[in-house]
Amino acid sequence: MIIPIALRHLTRDAWLLFATRFLRLFAYGSLSVVLVFYLIGLGLSESQIGLLLTLILVGDTVVSLYLTTRADRIGRRRMLMLGAALMAAAGLAFASTGNLWLLMLAGTIGVISPSGNEVGPFLSIEQAALSHVVTERTRTEVFAWYTLAGSLATALGALAGGTATRALQEATWAPVSSYRAIVILYAALGGTLALLFTRLSAAAEASTRGERVAFRATFAGLSGLDRSRDVVVKLSGLFALDAFGGGFVVQSFAAYWFYLRFGVNPGTLGVIFFWANIFAGISALLASRLASRFGLIRTMVATHLPSNALLILVPLMPNLPLAVFVLLLRFSISQMDVPTRQSYLMAVVSPEERSAAAGITGVARTIGAAISPLFVGFMFARPSLINLPFFIAGTLKIIYDLLLYKEFAAIQPPEEVRH
Repeated sequence: MIIPIALRHLTRDAWLLFATRFLRLFAYGSLSVVLVFYLIGLGLSESQIGLLLTLILVGDTVVSLYLTTRADRIGRRRMLMLGAALMAAAGLAFASTGNLWLLMLAGTIGVISPSGNEVGPFLSIEQAALSHVVTERTRTEVFAWYTLAGSLATALGALAGGTATRALQEATWAPVSSYRAIVILYAALGGTLALLFTRLSAAAEASTRGERVAFRATFAGLSGLDRSRDVVVKLSGLFALDAFGGGFVVQSFAAYWFYLRFGVNPGTLGVIFFWANIFAGISALLASRLASRFGLIRTMVATHLPSNALLILVPLMPNLPLAVFVLLLRFSISQMDVPTRQSYLMAVVSPEERSAAAGITGVARTIGAAISPLFVGFMFARPSLINLPFFIAGTLKIIYDLLLYKEFAAIQPPEEVRH
């Protein structure tokens, strides 16, 4: 088997972080395809679901901020284990009750992913750990493979979630019971993650006092950021805008939109989002090659702009095949900005401030994404407005691209500076 050069010298801890990301995104992907259907089956309205998803993401923000700002001081392994335990607890709570208030409580305190993407403290802590064990020249490529692992896992999770619910319903299970089985699987995978995180060694922990102090930063006082403060604040604002736009088309609501517009069942949706995430993962690998030639910022903007234009086109398609085609075309370039964005952040902040920067920008993204579902729920409750989230999302994300280029095109990471 041919192993890419950038991955040949990864440590045991790095491979373990790749494995936990795969398992975690598999759980997220499987849940995202059925979550809205499950909540509808429990008797919640679209507006209530929108409110619930907003509270879930707000809760994920609080949990993420609390855990990431303490991870280097208390221990990265401990915080990752606690995050996984909260993920398992939330899954069990969702599987056990249909009471809206209890679901709100569990969703706010626990870790649930309605989007199929990263939530909670995991990504920020793992990014900081990975950035220390790779070179500047291989960092973007390693992050690209890391993104691919997540996209592949999300794809397989979406396929598994859709296929399993179809099979269970064909075996005479009630629809809500088939969806509940996926929620229970989500909880089980959270418990498995907690066990895997116990295998991380001391090498994954913050190694210097500077790192440990940096991770104490909070929004109330960015005491852990010194030289990187202005860059992190600007990037946090831009990332929040991008995530706010993306929150209008989180995978759970996108899947439900296909059901409302074309009557697509969860089994077919699983296949659609399987291929969508496969294409997204492959695009992440291409991003590292483009970035080495054109630069990280140019690659981020040049690939993100057309993907957002395609997002606007999805609801304008007159039939299901064309809508799916445009969606898949959009996903084939939509994730090129992910590893480049992660690599750029790690490159332009001081090494001792990477943990704080990752945690703060990650929380900013979660805050941005947390607000949108509240509006989407109201739009989906009105048939005439179900296409509007795509238009809003595409427009806001295009504005983000233009502002990002304007503010950061001149700020180059060290590997791009020519002496």
